[in-house]
Amino acid sequence: MKTRLLFWFFLALLGLFSLNSCSEELDFDQAEDLQVTPTVATSLFYLETPEAEINSAPAGSFISEVFEFEAFSEDFIAENVLEGTITYEYENSTSKEIQLNIEFLDAAGEVLDVEQFPVDAPSGAVQREVLYGVGGKSLDILRNTTQIRLSGANRGDNTSTSSASEPKFILRSSAAFRLQLQ
Repeated sequence: MKTRLLFWFFLALLGLFSLNSCSEELDFDQAEDLQVTPTVATSLFYLETPEAEINSAPAGSFISEVFEFEAFSEDFIAENVLEGTITYEYENSTSKEIQLNIEFLDAAGEVLDVEQFPVDAPSGAVQREVLYGVGGKSLDILRNTTQIRLSGANRGDNTSTSSASEPKFILRSSAAFRLQLQ
């Protein structure tokens, strides 16, 4: 009986403490106010061209390629992108000055924007970031781009060679986009 009385006493004491406890009412509606803005990063293209290939290219143009660009083909992405950055990095260890053009094309093949790179010979690693959105170019350029045309031209001669062990032109590009999910 004493054990039973002790049990009821502790149960009543526990009830009394829980009535006077310091707790706040929980608000489960706060999830509606949650805003998530992830950054999605991807590689766009990588180009590596040896100097011998640049020398043997006809009429000075050593590359002309068109790449599909489907990053904004999904409505969800196109409608929720807040800003973006495309980063270009190039390095030229050849003896050739190079003119590099990157064109953003819409579905009709019309040029929306052009990035031009006059590349010295030789050059160390050079990086350029292009911002889209607030403080940069219009996001509509990226939203409406379906293809990217990359062209490179030799602005030097076709006979000289660099003293580097493996002279080549390298271009890397990547993109990072910040999205609003809520």
